Amino acid sequence: MRDLSSELLAWYDTHARAMPWRVPPAARKAGVRPNPYAVWMSEVMLQQTTVAAVRDYHSKFLGLWPTVHDLAGAEDADVMAAWAGLGYYARARNLLKCARAVVADHGGTFPDSYNVLLTLPGIGPYTAAAISAIAFDRPETVVDGNVERVMARLYDVHEPLPGSKSQLTELARDLTPDMRPGDYAQAVMDLGATICTPRNPACGICPWRDPCAARLAGTAVELPKKTPKKKTPTRFGIAYVARRADGAWLLETRPETGLLGGMLGWPGSDWSETPEPAPPLDANWKTLEAEARHTFTHFHLRLKILTATVPQDTSPTRGTFVSKDKFSPADLPTAMRKVFDLAAATLRHD
Repeated sequence: MRDLSSELLAWYDTHARAMPWRVPPAARKAGVRPNPYAVWMSEVMLQQTTVAAVRDYHSKFLGLWPTVHDLAGAEDADVMAAWAGLGYYARARNLLKCARAVVADHGGTFPDSYNVLLTLPGIGPYTAAAISAIAFDRPETVVDGNVERVMARLYDVHEPLPGSKSQLTELARDLTPDMRPGDYAQAVMDLGATICTPRNPACGICPWRDPCAARLAGTAVELPKKTPKKKTPTRFGIAYVARRADGAWLLETRPETGLLGGMLGWPGSDWSETPEPAPPLDANWKTLEAEARHTFTHFHLRLKILTATVPQDTSPTRGTFVSKDKFSPADLPTAMRKVFDLAAATLRHD
């Protein structure tokens, strides 16, 4: 029987992608161990986000908070502002909660056990397996979208996802070696990201070209099959952008729970099919012709933008005026920054 894991590791030793949080295979074989803090942070950031988008954020966070103790002691608002633009903001809240739990309950040392990692905030089965394997070389089975695609093609599995997830996980588990499981986990993900890609897989240079059942059957480009998604709904909302005479902007911190929880944003209405107006102060509100559009995981959002320039002594019922020297649009999540980009020019010329 072919040793598929050894063949893949040999390929990885030559073709491993360089990443800020990764120890190259040669260094790892020489005894250099990964930084569990850096591995954990990368895995949280990479949830539903590309490597290209995460690289700069990962470097920024390690520069601002080099250790888990530093992050645990950080101000919530500073971490949320640094995260702005990366999306899926619950991850940022969980990042802080997890860092504080590691410091409070584990003395600032990340646990190496899959089961203990699962008890930490924001760490689910995939992330626990990835940290355990990559940071500590435990033989855990790491299955992300890349791994599912590779397994579906290697074994020519035609049952659609998500129904086939457990089968693909079992196939991945059967291939996970006891030796170098961390490098192996990264090797399968690299294979899916660089060669066994969703479209136009480069089968001719794949280290698993010969045993790949889907290549032999001519079905590789069809896999993995997926159950058709339901049509993405659209929600509507109103964003109120007020600027005071001295240049201060009216902003509010969104509730901890829900989308964009804990992030800075513009006071606004609910997001629904028929949002109710909810102005944060009495003003001569003007409606912009353009609306801000943004897509979240489960719905499209269309925000009507109302703007106003208000006197110095205005008292809002919601939110706080932030002076222009303390406000940075970069601290806003993407949806709110789109509102700012459309509203700012209008208010500056009022």
